[in-house]
Order: sequence, then structure tokens, then C-alpha cells
Amino acid sequence: MKLFKILAAAGMAVAMTCGSAMAIPTAQTWIPSPDAKGFKEVTVNVINIQRFSKNRGNNPSYYDVGVTVGVSPLEKLKLEIGADFLTTNSGSNGHVADDHPFYFNAKLATPEDLGFKGMPSIAIGAYNLGLADKPETFGSTRQNIVYGLVGKTFPVIGRIAAGGYHGSKRALATAGNPSNTNNNTGLMVSWDRTMSEISDKLWMGVDYMSGNNANGSLNAGVAWAFSKQITVLTGVQFFNPFYKTSAADNNSIPGGKPAFTTQLFFNF
Repeated sequence: MKLFKILAAAGMAVAMTCGSAMAIPTAQTWIPSPDAKGFKEVTVNVINIQRFSKNRGNNPSYYDVGVTVGVSPLEKLKLEIGADFLTTNSGSNGHVADDHPFYFNAKLATPEDLGFKGMPSIAIGAYNLGLADKPETFGSTRQNIVYGLVGKTFPVIGRIAAGGYHGSKRALATAGNPSNTNNNTGLMVSWDRTMSEISDKLWMGVDYMSGNNANGSLNAGVAWAFSKQITVLTGVQFFNPFYKTSAADNNSIPGGKPAFTTQLFFNF
């Protein structure tokens, strides 16, 4: 019951601010980060992915409310689990996956310098764990993306993270990239930095996820921490920017047209 009250409060906050909502593993702008929640830390994420163009065929905008919770009592080995409610909010004419809006995620992570000075942080996890698999009707929400990342913070430069992922061939297939084209694997890379020379509250990041599927994208974001409890991030997303369409794609890029994202985080 307490969780539902938290989600309801987050929904009200969104209605009063940007009118939208999303939740994912502890992340950069789009891809997971090497971080994870500490024991009993709770974050409610309210995220909107809004397309720049409303023309049909550009893929829908998305609204997501979710929660991520740290469940490991070990300081050097953090484990978080999370759940999302994701929808296009399009009513009876909406995306068929709206009928199955629940997704889950988990991540295990270690900090930098754990075994020796200079050792990178390490994270392994899974996300977009959907509940529906109906190839005869709309396909599958079970993307089941499993990933691994290493991250290292450098003086002045900031943190660099890199890794790879593997997901479901069926769920990540597109018209131009069917399940036999290996578009369910790819790279994840990111840069992020707290801009302390301006303010310790200001964060910037850029990340990239390869793979000719709905998740492949180049993303950039800026975040401001209004307090320890509330952070707001804004950013832009360019899905599969290096993709060359084929006749099978019908001039549609996997992931759709570029989008603007607003992300609101409540930390407890």
C-alpha cells in the first residue's frame, strides 16, 4: 500500500510539472549506469519521452512511472530491483503493447577501487523484462536485455563507462531487421560528469547504445539536483542515428524519430 501511495504522489507531481511520466535501472540519460542503489534507498522515476514530430509513423511518445529499490546490505556489493509502468497513453488507438505495461529490472554493482587502486566499477543487470509474448498478435514485450558495464572516473574528464548487451531476438526484431539479423546485441558507452566548477548540483552526460532495434540511440542530458530528494533531467534522443533504411523498413528507423525527454527523480 505504501508503494502505491509513493507512485500516486509521483503522478501528482508530474501533473503539476511536465504532465508526463518513466522508470528504468539507475541510468545515464538512456542506458544503465555503473551505479546501483544502496541498501533501503528508493527512487521513484517519472519520465516522458516526447517525439519532436507528431506525424504518424514516427513511433509514439512514451510515459513511464517506476520505482527502484536498493536491497543489498553490503556497502561494496549493491543490488537494486525495479518495476515500471510504461504506456503510450493513446487510448483505444494506442500501441498494442499498452495492454501489457509492466516491466522489471535488476542490477548488481561494485564501486571503483574495490580490489585495488584504479580498479573500475563493475555492473551487471537486466531490464525491459516484460510479461507478454504473443507473436501471433503483436509480438513480445520480453526484450530481456542482459548487460555488463565497467566504469572509470578520470580527473577533469569525468567518468567513462563501456560494455555490451544481449536481448531477445523475437522482441527486438523489426521489419527491416528480423530475428536472424543479430540486432539483439550491441555496445553501450557513456560519459558523465558533475560540473562542480559551475555547481555541484549540475550534471551532464552523453550515452550511446548500438543495435538496430527500438533501443539503439545517441542521447545527451543535463540534470539539476534541487535537493537530495528531487532531481530533474532534460535531454534529447536520436534513435539509431547511423542507420540506413531498406525497402523492408518502409522508410522507418528502428526506434522512431528523435525525441525530447524529461525525467523527474524522487529519492527516499
